[in-house]
Amino acid sequence: MRERAEAIPLQFRDDLLLWAGWLYVHDGLTQNDIAKVMGISRATVNGYLAEARTRGIVSLNIEPSRLGALGIAQALKQRFRLAECIVVPEDDGSRPLVKRLGEAGAGVLRSLLRPGDTLGVAWGRTVMAIADSMSHVAIPDLSVIQVTGGTTATFDFAPERCASRLAEPLGARCISLTAPAVVSSAAARDMLMAEPILREQFDLLRRADKILFGICSTRPDSLIYTSGLIGQAAMTQYHALRATAVVAGRFMDDHGRPVQGELDARMIGLSLEEIGRIKTRIAVAGGPDKVPAVLACLRGGHATILVTDAATGRSVLKADEAPEVSEPQRSSRKIQDMGGKVVRTKKLINDPKNIIEEMLEGVVGAHPRHLRQVTGSPRSVVAVDGPRPGKVGLVIGGGSGHEPTFLGFVGRGLADACAVGNVFASPPPDPILECAKAASGGAGVLFMYGNYTGDVMNFDMAAEMAAMDDIEVRTVLTTDDVASAPADQKGKRRGVAGNFFIFKIAGAACDRMWSLEDCERAARKANASTFTMGVALSPCSLPHTLRHNFEIGENDMEIGMGIHGEPGIAREPLRSADEVTDEILERIFAELPSRKGDKVAVLVNSLGSTPLMELYVISRRVHQRLARKGIGVHATWVGNYCTSLEMAGASISILALDDELTELLDHPCDCASFRAG
Repeated sequence: MRERAEAIPLQFRDDLLLWAGWLYVHDGLTQNDIAKVMGISRATVNGYLAEARTRGIVSLNIEPSRLGALGIAQALKQRFRLAECIVVPEDDGSRPLVKRLGEAGAGVLRSLLRPGDTLGVAWGRTVMAIADSMSHVAIPDLSVIQVTGGTTATFDFAPERCASRLAEPLGARCISLTAPAVVSSAAARDMLMAEPILREQFDLLRRADKILFGICSTRPDSLIYTSGLIGQAAMTQYHALRATAVVAGRFMDDHGRPVQGELDARMIGLSLEEIGRIKTRIAVAGGPDKVPAVLACLRGGHATILVTDAATGRSVLKADEAPEVSEPQRSSRKIQDMGGKVVRTKKLINDPKNIIEEMLEGVVGAHPRHLRQVTGSPRSVVAVDGPRPGKVGLVIGGGSGHEPTFLGFVGRGLADACAVGNVFASPPPDPILECAKAASGGAGVLFMYGNYTGDVMNFDMAAEMAAMDDIEVRTVLTTDDVASAPADQKGKRRGVAGNFFIFKIAGAACDRMWSLEDCERAARKANASTFTMGVALSPCSLPHTLRHNFEIGENDMEIGMGIHGEPGIAREPLRSADEVTDEILERIFAELPSRKGDKVAVLVNSLGSTPLMELYVISRRVHQRLARKGIGVHATWVGNYCTSLEMAGASISILALDDELTELLDHPCDCASFRAG
């Protein structure tokens, strides 16, 4: 410790934790500032504060009104299945609500927009308040487009003005619809919508990434009427149809169901159904007159994100007969210990709930020559030129988080289709069935996947469903992980990185138009000839938790750990690469049928974060050991083939070859992550 810059103040009586806590909480100093005052390092300050929190010396208090708003937001989010909900806390009423909603909406929108986005924008006072509150932050390649046609109205929040005003601080391209919002007849609307320029603008609008809108009530003094867009006769009609709310000029009843009136046929704008297809739908609305309208919008699922105020949120919940939100907690509580075992990991993700769909969108977009998604079944991915008449279809699949397994192995000469599950979770039966249908060429389908309970259950169900469609399915489980069960219980073993070899052999047999029986035989032979074992050095963390899924000491390793963190066979101090490789190989050699003069194929696989440098060091040792046994290496692969998110560690797989397996291994294939021949 350095010499202190100041003597410890008397009131702290040599209590360094209390002094650090006082400087942090009362004086509001940063950790760097505290380090200077106390004459210690920043790391020491961090440690002092962590200890102070653990001992309850430092605690976190949340201002009651903000805590209440948070509780309402959570209740709204859960009750109406919103992706997010932001509730503006109550204040003393000195600032207009629309302005406070505008500031909150601007903050939400700013955090959601991404380069290249297309943002649809409706109109109204709240939308304009958002535009007025938006800070200047240029977002590359952002397009802002009107959701409805324009008006000749003189009010300040007309559609054109809302879009252009919002586009300006964002540095976005503003696209104004070249048509009025309401025309004189349905025929005039149809004619205008057929115009190429308007058709092109609506094509872009329907593909918008996000849409921003306010929620209007149908009260006589509401904006939809005072704007002049709708006449008295139409008003009467919509009232008779029990219209309760309006979003982007479209009416809905108290349960959010579309209400079709005279205006709809003459309106140029997105329908409620089209709005509902836009993934992120941001509604900003508040005030006592908006409660029924906000409730209708939420009941109809028209918004995925809601920004409102505390009074409106509470009234909406009450109107929907939701349990009352508990009173704000006024006592202080200790915040979570920092610097202990609970570590929040870093990942480059957006919303964890969307990570699989976003990954699939990226994979298919990156490899359009190899992959496409099955129409109506986005979790089913098919090889572009794989399935064909008379060919056995090979369907693989499993949980995400092991990329490039399984997605990367879909392509001609390898798997015909892949069913994708959530992170470390089996795909449900439906996408597996769709894969079977897509891969079926009339000669049967082979299911192949790792031997895990959830996969077995769901693939078996899909096989039964396929049989009802007259598709014959055979199943081969991969069981190459020698650490997961004794040799005499190989049927209980898990399938891990050796999937690479087993899928490759099976895919080649299918591509050669072998019968279903012969494809199954070759797959089983490959599985019986493949042996894998891994070592883990550090844990992975799941996107939804950002927490380690297990803990391992900083100087330890675990031999034989599974790819989901399943326990291995030994946890030991970390040793050198050669020593670890030797230990793994000794267990594989104990079962490998190859003898002097035979040949094998080798896979040295990273579990996620171990770099090629270390993998090649391991590969070097594998070759040395095989050479000393007189076993030739026919081919070697080194890299990421079956990962476990960012887990550090590696696995070694060895495939014992005979002439048939060698020929199938060398058979050409072309998939997104692998090519041979």
